[in-house]
Amino acid sequence: MSDDSPPRGAAGEAIRRYWPMVYAPTALYSVGQGAVVPILPSIAVGLGADLAVAALIAAALVVGQLFGNMPAGVLVHRIGERRSMIVAAAVSLIGVSAMLFASHIAVLGLGTLLVGMCASVFALARHAFMTARVPLAYRARALALVGGSFRIGTFLGPLVAAGLIWLTGDEHATIWFFAICLVGMGILVTFGPDPEEKALAAEREARLAEAPSEEGDTGDTGEPVTGSIPAAERVGLFRTIWEHRSVLSRLGLAAASLASVRAGRQAILPLWGLSIGLDPANIALIVGMAGAVEFSLFYASGQVMDRFGRIWATVPSQLLMGTAFVSLAFTHELDAAAMWFGVFAIVVGVGNGLSAGALLTIGSDVAPTANTAGFLGAWRTLTDGGASVTPLLVSGLTALLSLSLATGVVGLIGLLGAAAFLRWVPRYPPRR
Repeated sequence: MSDDSPPRGAAGEAIRRYWPMVYAPTALYSVGQGAVVPILPSIAVGLGADLAVAALIAAALVVGQLFGNMPAGVLVHRIGERRSMIVAAAVSLIGVSAMLFASHIAVLGLGTLLVGMCASVFALARHAFMTARVPLAYRARALALVGGSFRIGTFLGPLVAAGLIWLTGDEHATIWFFAICLVGMGILVTFGPDPEEKALAAEREARLAEAPSEEGDTGDTGEPVTGSIPAAERVGLFRTIWEHRSVLSRLGLAAASLASVRAGRQAILPLWGLSIGLDPANIALIVGMAGAVEFSLFYASGQVMDRFGRIWATVPSQLLMGTAFVSLAFTHELDAAAMWFGVFAIVVGVGNGLSAGALLTIGSDVAPTANTAGFLGAWRTLTDGGASVTPLLVSGLTALLSLSLATGVVGLIGLLGAAAFLRWVPRYPPRR
């Protein structure tokens, strides 16, 4: 087993090589998006939308990403990761322009939907890029850092938005900022060096050098050896889903449960704070503390998955979040409800932090070499679907029954997801 381990410091060195193509563009995009998302409902209301329609406009970003995953898989498979990211950045600028100059709520919604679809292209291309290039020995750490780069936006984005609105007095300044971030991301992806380009060139030269040693052997076709890599067969979308139906229906659904519980924390915690009578400042403080704990653990999650196995991040994460939500459901009427809200919000943050990068890593682990992008498109559709359904589930159960019941149901989803991961995720370190 020690022979398969990377040299000391190899993970850090490899991760540093991916800043120009992956981590810096991800951080730029996430900060830009994080600045726009909290302001979208306000912009929609300014165009005449009521609260329900404003919420729908904000949800268009997630809906666009959900429905863009499978077409994104086809695009990445056909034109490659770098070109797909460039296309996503360019088309996103069209969507941002529609958002910026929208004079009708429908135009704002269509622009937001287009940006969401392009976000799925960029996310899937980045995922496929890392899957193909990062060695298994430190894959989880590399992908956990992708998750950490994206989470930067949840902290810095709203702060940037507040500063821009204070300086300009115009909410549309956040959209201009997003456009600048998109341009910067496109420049980095277009002109940033591929960290594997030299290695691939050396590999091609080695094959060309070995070809003459075969004493003119041309193979069965009678053509000379050129050292080129044969193009992978293009596999259709539905054929990809059918061929991998077993893993998608088992491990894919387990992954969807984790995405569902993650989305549940965003839907439940602010509502819970309001329902027990906390003011917005205290709610923001508690949720912010939970987010800080979550952010601090993202690289530790990668370390755990690489050293001990994926199961040691996914199962504890689901158990912590599931148990926290189930327990929180019984505290609504207690005298110390605010104290328990703070405690369980922190526990949820710890659980979510422990699973940083887990969905990306497991998707990469099970993705086939011949059709990586197509498979990851189906995989991400399942996980994004789980994340999209949960806010609707929480809203519906809260309206029909109670927020406590909705919270308990999300907790049960987490516990069932823990059992699913325990059943289908390997129990040994990846290097074995």
